[in-house]
Order: sequence, then structure tokens, then C-alpha cells
Amino acid sequence: MKEQWDKIIIGIDPGTNVMGYALLGIKGKQASMIVMGVLKLNPIEDHYMRLHRIFERVTMLIDEFLPDEMAIEAPFFGKNVQSMLKLGRAQGVAMAAALNHEVPIAEYEPRKIKMSITGNGAASKEQVAEMLRRTLHLTDEQMPQLLDATDALAAALCHHYESQRPFGSHAHSSWKDFIAHHPDRVKK
Repeated sequence: MKEQWDKIIIGIDPGTNVMGYALLGIKGKQASMIVMGVLKLNPIEDHYMRLHRIFERVTMLIDEFLPDEMAIEAPFFGKNVQSMLKLGRAQGVAMAAALNHEVPIAEYEPRKIKMSITGNGAASKEQVAEMLRRTLHLTDEQMPQLLDATDALAAALCHHYESQRPFGSHAHSSWKDFIAHHPDRVKK
């Protein structure tokens, strides 16, 4: 399968109840969904065993599809500190699985992903899923019931879009910002 793609991106929407995952194949500039789904962790009562299961599943996906890069949704800041800690742990375990296989990681805030896919950083999960369906020409049968999977696919597609931009995902807000990050590219 790896031979038919120039690049494969694994997208992860971390969670301790449900983790979304997706693999996006890139051929030239064309992106296609390879697979997407969710890992349901609710049946596992022990939080540490949930983290172990996340590590196992991400490792299995990496072993099977051999992605070149990982795009992961960054935790958003909420009021519940305990939820934030759990979500951060889930993200860290998924990242550790990628690092264990030397897969580079790109992290994107939910707002950035939504903006990249829909043009609206405040878009709903349903709007993101619908735009993905249209953009990637997904059939109704390919669309998942749980939107954690489409969130993971959105992270992967956002990463693909960002990697197409000049200077990769390190777009700069001004010339001053560019110069500060690339002093070697400025003639004195």
C-alpha cells in the first residue's frame, strides 16, 4: 500500500473516552482518505489501561500503514483541569507511539484545523465532517457515526495543506517575524 502514495499522514484526535484516527494518502497534491475510525475506550475502567490501549492502537496503525508524518489535535484549554490532564496524557501517549517509530509530529489547535478545512475557526464538528466529505469525495458509507474520526481526518488534511504552504507550516505573520526566524536569508 505504501508504494501507491508519495506520503501518508496519520491524523489523531486524542481522547480518553474515544480516540479518533485517520490515514490520509497523498499522491502529488491530491489527498485521499485511506482509513478512518475510532478507538472506544469507555469499556476500560482503569485510566492507565486506556493510555496503554491508545499506545497499542497507534503503534498498530503505524506498523500497518507506515505513515511518514503524524498530525495531532492539540488539547484546547478548558476549565476542568482534571479533564485537561487526562487529554494531555492521551495526546502524549499517541505522540510517544509515533516517536517510538521516528514519525515526525505536527500539532494543530482545533481552531486552526477548523479554519483550514472550512474557512471558519468556529465551525461545528458536523460542518467539518461535511466539508471533508465533499473535499475528499467520501461516500455516505465512508462517513463515520462518531465525529472523532472526521476530526482526526481533518487534522491530517490540515497538515497536508500546511505542508503545501511556502516554508511549510512555519508561516509568518509579518516580514519582521520572518526575518527573526530566518536571519540567514536576509542580506545585510
